[in-house]
Amino acid sequence: MDPWDYRPDVYDRGRALDLAGYRVQATDGKIGSVDEATYEVGRSHLIVDTGPWIFGKKVMIPARLITRIDPEEREVFVGRTKAEIKDAPEFDEDAFEEAGYRTRLTDYYSRFPS
Repeated sequence: MDPWDYRPDVYDRGRALDLAGYRVQATDGKIGSVDEATYEVGRSHLIVDTGPWIFGKKVMIPARLITRIDPEEREVFVGRTKAEIKDAPEFDEDAFEEAGYRTRLTDYYSRFPS
């Protein structure tokens, strides 16, 4: 399974749902909001602004980690804890398109059970 693509049981590309602005829920509570979402096959991800929770840090989360989307409540649920997301590498706006950066993130997030 490609970590950089949405799970078909969670996101239907045909619905054209824009996740920007949705609240993000980790397995143990709210962690921030979606600053940006991409929908490219094999390159899909969320940029999550954690706000004051961890001093405004932004993190990039591969789309495969989304476990559920609630359009009515405007919430996205991810299969990681607050601590796992807090400890993730900070979003690097200059490097996020590079394969090496994505590989580092894939390696980091894959250390945790799904």
